[in-house]
Amino acid sequence: MEEMDWKNLSFGYRKTDYNVRCYYRNGKWGEIEICSEETIPLHMAATCLHYGQEAFEGLKAYRCPDGKVRIFRADENAARLQSTCRGILMPELPTELFIEMVEKAVRLNERFIPPYESGATLYVRPLLIGTSAQVGVHPSDEYLFLIFVTPVGPYFKGGFATNPYVIIRDHDRSAPLGTGIYKVGGNYAASLQANKKAHDLGYSCEFYLDAREKKYIDECGAANFFGIKNNTYVTPKSTSILPSITNKSLMQLAEDMGMTVERRAIPEEELATFEEAGACGTAAVISPIERIDDLETGVSYVIAKDGKPGPTCEKLYKKLTNIQYGIEEDVHGWTRVVID
Repeated sequence: MEEMDWKNLSFGYRKTDYNVRCYYRNGKWGEIEICSEETIPLHMAATCLHYGQEAFEGLKAYRCPDGKVRIFRADENAARLQSTCRGILMPELPTELFIEMVEKAVRLNERFIPPYESGATLYVRPLLIGTSAQVGVHPSDEYLFLIFVTPVGPYFKGGFATNPYVIIRDHDRSAPLGTGIYKVGGNYAASLQANKKAHDLGYSCEFYLDAREKKYIDECGAANFFGIKNNTYVTPKSTSILPSITNKSLMQLAEDMGMTVERRAIPEEELATFEEAGACGTAAVISPIERIDDLETGVSYVIAKDGKPGPTCEKLYKKLTNIQYGIEEDVHGWTRVVID
């Protein structure tokens, strides 16, 4: 392996040694297979290609200061994948099998886990696809579940720093009763145009309002939104938002810190009242929001008035990452040691 510049890794794909695979055939899951190939033999009529029977997850493995390697809340990723499976009629993968394959993929590629000091991590990507050849809109009979890993740097180049967002009104990420609550590729395909518009305008990411009325906060690109005011952590409640494991964890930590937590509809105008705000997800953990511009109305909601992350965002970010890296006590039992 060529020597990696761990501290300057971008967030992207790099080849590693192995991936792990498991096939669903004849109504049951098979044995775990170890593979060094980066490609998948796939029929041109596979349901994943034609009817969107595809789901994925994302989590990370962390090399910690104590020398151990930990993963974070993999059981929650398994549960979310199971929810997606129910939503688009795929067979559910048992939690035990999911975690076993995650741990195996991490151990097999141990040499690609970045050192703690680098700030980089090993990104773990589980993928489930329908593989049966079919013409006609019906669920597949056979499926492939695989996990690959790749070392990644920070999702945003600036790391933990404030970023500007822009409200995009002429695109919807998902419908109120559609697939927004499931982690399927179609949701991300639906966001590509809006994301490109935001980047072309000089923003870090697009910001969505609800698809029905265009009145309420939905998501920050592919991440959940939260706002802070009056010692309260406020995050949207919606039937079109992916339930973020990071957001779920931050809500618990906010409660642990004595804050009130509210999950409710957030009207756009309320953005003007937040002392701090952020986008949260596995990739970035927390991306503090500098401002959110509404180009249609001309209103700019400036949240980080000094351009710096606020104290609550910093405290939540440090608390969560310290738990992930085994620095602070894991009182909720969120982490698993994969390599001791």
